Amino acid sequence: MSRWSTKEAMQERILDTADRLFYGQGIRVVGVDTIAAEIGISKRTLYNYFPSKDVLILAYLSRHFIEPKSSDRPLLEQILRYFDRLETWFSSDTFRGCPFVNAIAELGNDSHPGAKMAIAYKEKRRLWLRDALTQLNVADPDGLATQVAILVEGAIIAALVRGDSGMARAAKEAARVLLTAAGLPDPERPVPEPERPKARKAQPRRSLTPAAAKSGSGRARKSR
Repeated sequence: MSRWSTKEAMQERILDTADRLFYGQGIRVVGVDTIAAEIGISKRTLYNYFPSKDVLILAYLSRHFIEPKSSDRPLLEQILRYFDRLETWFSSDTFRGCPFVNAIAELGNDSHPGAKMAIAYKEKRRLWLRDALTQLNVADPDGLATQVAILVEGAIIAALVRGDSGMARAAKEAARVLLTAAGLPDPERPVPEPERPKARKAQPRRSLTPAAAKSGSGRARKSR
């Protein structure tokens, strides 16, 4: 194994441990000495890879900074399916809320590089929604994107507080209401075809009873 690959392996090991401890216990609670002890290395060795705790925090958050990408599915379907992925995440045993929201709450300083990264991540997600809604030609894509993003954040917090993954479904239904109110068709609920007018059935001709027929013929003879 080369020296470079060994260095990379140790760096990943430190990050894996920091990820697990920072997310599971909190950035403020977990110190560098705890991470080093968990791995079985000295603090000095850890600092050879990450010169400070702030650098390690940034590396941890960078792992979760996943760029939003579009798929081959229709854009509206992609937006709604995002809530399905949230429900899967909420159902996992390791779910502890959003790492970026947690970081902002724990760092308590908007000027901290970690807080800036968290804000940038949230805005990146909102801008993806705005661009998708712009392509869908809604009247106010920026405003609607903000509203859907708020539903996402609310679902994450509600799922954490209540311990209920179903909060994702509730948020999805709320998003569905917003999107359809903006004039977008619901991809999961096709519009039913209009009912065709029913053809009127021809009424059967009523046959005359023998008495009526006799009466009719009698009137006909008198009129002659």
